[in-house]
Amino acid sequence: MEAISAKATPVMRFADKLRTQQELERLQAKYIGTGHPDTTSWEWKTNIYRDTYSSIVGHPPLLSYLALAQNEPVAKVRADMIRKMLQPAGPPPPREDDMAVAIPQTRNDS
Repeated sequence: MEAISAKATPVMRFADKLRTQQELERLQAKYIGTGHPDTTSWEWKTNIYRDTYSSIVGHPPLLSYLALAQNEPVAKVRADMIRKMLQPAGPPPPREDDMAVAIPQTRNDS
């Protein structure tokens, strides 16, 4: 019985790894914030910031606590959080297809 379980261990590990990968893909398809293999760090940070800000705005006790800590009115903190959701991680980085490749021009002085 010992020999059978020793041989089954690598198969179990592969099956567990495959199951884990399938679960990750399922979660990534279900929830936008979990990203996908092509997610950039800017997109990921933007999702995290927006989730955090919306959670704070959506939970009044947490919003009140933050307003108290900042010594600001709750309405102002709420407005600031909503405003920060527009570009929480700053402007998006330039994409490769948007960047124009500069072609050096030569002068013909003939």
